[in-house]
Amino acid sequence: MSELGKVFFIINKYSGTGYEPAIEGRIIDRCGELGIVCTIQFTQHSGHATELAKQAVSENFKTVFVMGGDGTINEAAKGLLNTDTALGILPKGSGNGLAGHLGISKNLTRALDLLASHQIISMDTIAINKQLSVNVSGIGFDGHIAGLFGKNGKRGLINYIRLVIREFGRFKEFPMDITIDGKKISRDSFILAFANSSQFGNDARIAPTASVTDQLIDICFIRKVPLLQVFGFAFKMFMGKMEQSEFVDVIKGKKITVELKAPMAFHIDGESHHDEKSFNVEIQPGSLKMIVPKNIPSF
Repeated sequence: MSELGKVFFIINKYSGTGYEPAIEGRIIDRCGELGIVCTIQFTQHSGHATELAKQAVSENFKTVFVMGGDGTINEAAKGLLNTDTALGILPKGSGNGLAGHLGISKNLTRALDLLASHQIISMDTIAINKQLSVNVSGIGFDGHIAGLFGKNGKRGLINYIRLVIREFGRFKEFPMDITIDGKKISRDSFILAFANSSQFGNDARIAPTASVTDQLIDICFIRKVPLLQVFGFAFKMFMGKMEQSEFVDVIKGKKITVELKAPMAFHIDGESHHDEKSFNVEIQPGSLKMIVPKNIPSF
């Protein structure tokens, strides 16, 4: 028997590579086994997950589970930020970066086990130009790719890799002036990432030592890697050894400003945004309650 009582489910059918109608029945059956009253709503448009999350709060739900990718998780989190309602994840995106960092299984049956056994943590979030980021956001090449990814209707890791290969040679490093907790430095970078969790998704760990509860942002400067060293670099990323790469420098901080020479592509949790040349980035400590596996000691 779960102590949750009632749970509000938000489902994005269009995250990832497809939706099976049987999923709804599996959720209802599991809730029935645990004596949980469940409400299920499907997102209808961009931003709808935020509206639904706010609805759940107004109806006194203390738990909201979201089925979708990092973009859908981000939307729902906007409606739950600084409330007593906790957010759970049923991963169904192309990358599932935050779920991966938190140790939440991509397998629906195992993810639904969180209804029966879990812990609740107070997770940090990031504000980027007053917009919420819960996982990893970035300026530069990854922002450029985010703007192109899925425009042809194709998502998934393979299509992402194909896009990266196609665009890699065209994109150049860019100069910036960046101030981290009052210290100003100048850098050239191919990607400037702001990491709350450790990974973009699919176990590609951009910031292996990042924590969602340390009240710090991992600021990752990534130089353009020579073609002959790309596979070695990718190996380090997927093995969680990015700190060993000569092309990566990570600085932890709480408050960051970035000034660019020209507007640059950027993304927030994998969702592309209009190019900008000035960025204000700040940690928001313990601002989101998250449901996570019980057997993992730290996040």
